[in-house]
Amino acid sequence: MYDTVSYRYDKESYWMFKPGEFTMRLPSLANAELAIMNLLWQELSLTARQLREMLYPDTARTQHGTVQRLLQRLEDKGCVERDRSQPVHIFSASISRQAYAAGQLELLASRLTGGSLAPLITHLVEEKKISRQEIIQIRAILDGCHEEGAVNE
Repeated sequence: MYDTVSYRYDKESYWMFKPGEFTMRLPSLANAELAIMNLLWQELSLTARQLREMLYPDTARTQHGTVQRLLQRLEDKGCVERDRSQPVHIFSASISRQAYAAGQLELLASRLTGGSLAPLITHLVEEKKISRQEIIQIRAILDGCHEEGAVNE
């Protein structure tokens, strides 16, 4: 359980301190930033123009400046990398969807349940938000961790 949590601002990334631990947490992303990340996770790499056309396909008003600002914010946060080797810059995600989701879940757990993920998982299971296949996958992971722990003891 966190006694105190302090934040250090560094290129809009948050560093969370726990007694005896030091971990980096990416900040929560705004909906527009998350929309860009979803496209980059899906397509792997895109130009700003491709992103604009995918995000705003039917708009008469150009959204180029908006997309550029969002990309710059994501780059500052360490979520996006820009390849400047070509005349047209190519953008790609520098964090995986899974890593971002894991960080957000840990942050949620620290805020709501003292760092424990068990209440969140219990709720998802009880409300049938986790499929049988996902439960099987989780059980296999847990069994694997249990076996490793037995070998290391």
